[in-house]
Amino acid sequence: MRLLLLTVFGFVAMAMAPPAHAAPVSFKSPSHNIGCYLAKSGARCDIRARAWDPPPKPKSCDLDWGNGLEVGRRGFAQWVCAGDTVFGGKRVLGYRKSIRRGRFKCTSRRNGMTCVNLRNDHGFKLARRKATWF
Repeated sequence: MRLLLLTVFGFVAMAMAPPAHAAPVSFKSPSHNIGCYLAKSGARCDIRARAWDPPPKPKSCDLDWGNGLEVGRRGFAQWVCAGDTVFGGKRVLGYRKSIRRGRFKCTSRRNGMTCVNLRNDHGFKLARRKATWF
């Protein structure tokens, strides 16, 4: 852990900063077609251009549907119903490289981005040609 000096209401306070590998991170694929957010609570990736159609939009989703997948602490990966995007991270995760936060790991490959919950092996692969979840 790193020690931080913070100024709070004019007083200097010390705080322990979380290790860099524990902080959430936003990143994108080298093609810039997939953007992801990875935290200790889960992983989500969105895609811009794709050659597939998502499943039908459920009635419970009043927002954008089928532009990404996410996996959390429990259960299988699922389609994202959201009014936001995880695009915007400046970091590029090179092909054959991985990032891990807690139990979650994302790996970039030429044929897509794979994110998995390492405790239950549930996750997803998002690519221009195909999206799968497990």
